[in-house]
Amino acid sequence: MIELKNVCVEAGGQKILDHLNLKLSEKRIAIIGANGSGKSTFVRLLNGLRLPTSGEVLVDSLDSRKYGKDIRRKVGFVFQNPDNQIVMPVVEEDLAFGLKNIGVEKAEIARRIDYVLDRFNLQAARLQSVQSLSGGQRQLVALCGVIVMEPEIIVFDEPTTQLDLSNKRKMTETIFGLSQQVIVVSHDLDMLKNFDRVIVIDHGRVVHDDIPEKSISYYEEAMA
Repeated sequence: MIELKNVCVEAGGQKILDHLNLKLSEKRIAIIGANGSGKSTFVRLLNGLRLPTSGEVLVDSLDSRKYGKDIRRKVGFVFQNPDNQIVMPVVEEDLAFGLKNIGVEKAEIARRIDYVLDRFNLQAARLQSVQSLSGGQRQLVALCGVIVMEPEIIVFDEPTTQLDLSNKRKMTETIFGLSQQVIVVSHDLDMLKNFDRVIVIDHGRVVHDDIPEKSISYYEEAMA
């Protein structure tokens, strides 16, 4: 479980997040809010990509200030733009990159890569250049690069923003098919209707936290 205790984030003299106290334990959690509300900063706290100015972020009781490396093994992060995440030119090489860095044996690397490529119907792309893939395929490769690391939690920052309708549907199905706990920042409110919990952030504060129907209704009325 992820827990935030009195968390504040400041930058340039401005408060981005203001005294957040949350326990994130549900299987599917969404974070919504207007642009500039602090959503992306919030989710970057969850795996130590960003540290709080004050307060604590705990993942299974591990403090992100002290155990960032361990937390990033537990919490995978899928960026909005897959090109910010994919580091190697060939699909297979990119999926192996993180595993090699933590000393996973070759046979286990091959097994994990086979598994994710089969799961997402990407075997044909195994030896392809990443740049030759469609946007939807690159987004799936980025997700595969997280799943091969076998995290317990996966965080998505706007996973459908750059996708067409067909690939949005595919990504939505993929998210609901994951066994891991999932935390998603998204403006795609239709995708979030079957989540367990939706948190609304405004000006760095949690202003509503409930089931999707109630939180989405609150947000839509606030934006009207």
